[in-house]
Amino acid sequence: MSARSCQGYAWWQGMPMGPAWCWPKRGVSTREQEAELTVAPEVLHALPLESRVVTSDALYCQRHLCQQILDRGGDYLVIVKGNQEKLYAAIELLSAEPPEPFATAQQVDKHGDRVEVRRLQTSTALREYLDWPGVQQGCEIERITRQKGTVTTEVRYAITSLDEMTGPDTLLCRVRGHWSIENRLHWVRDVTLGEDASQVRTGAAPQVMAAPRNIVIGLLQQAGSANIAASLRHNGWSPGAALQLLGLQL
Repeated sequence: MSARSCQGYAWWQGMPMGPAWCWPKRGVSTREQEAELTVAPEVLHALPLESRVVTSDALYCQRHLCQQILDRGGDYLVIVKGNQEKLYAAIELLSAEPPEPFATAQQVDKHGDRVEVRRLQTSTALREYLDWPGVQQGCEIERITRQKGTVTTEVRYAITSLDEMTGPDTLLCRVRGHWSIENRLHWVRDVTLGEDASQVRTGAAPQVMAAPRNIVIGLLQQAGSANIAASLRHNGWSPGAALQLLGLQL
């Protein structure tokens, strides 16, 4: 993750697949993760979080951010990695030696010869043990990919302040919803528009360069583009089409 991709999201409680906001603080600084964590409380403060669920990557698995979300009447669902060593170890141990059966949900997708199985298991067994603001459930998220005889497995862990009334099916949808936004928006910015490869890192220049990228993505999506890369190629070869996006004519 780079300092140009603050990966946090707020969701309406009743609309698990609809993003309310994607944090716009991309290009915040050249100081990478420290800069993102400095900006995060300000972004949370600016959002109406009551009755909403905030999902995030592991960088934002921070006590003060989770507490801030709870204080504003929201809930969180955050990925846990090595930056929270004790938290990670506790969930990893729970996954290896569960004291009781997990509640489990599974989804299977097929794309050509590629089959992906996504499985989420959740438990409240750590609720009284973990010293973490408002935590209710610990989750194991497994993705198994089979393609041309090759099988790869990826395991991640997460915590949430949502209690057991929010079951594994809903949690899996929320996790996948978070990743779908990451793939749909940040991949376009980081790869298709070359933001990760950009060497512009001085002062406010990253924010300045992020602005036209945002405008381009917004215009193409407003025009109904389902493939930003293909639309960029089309408009590159057709100046008239590009001008029409701006409401101009040759």
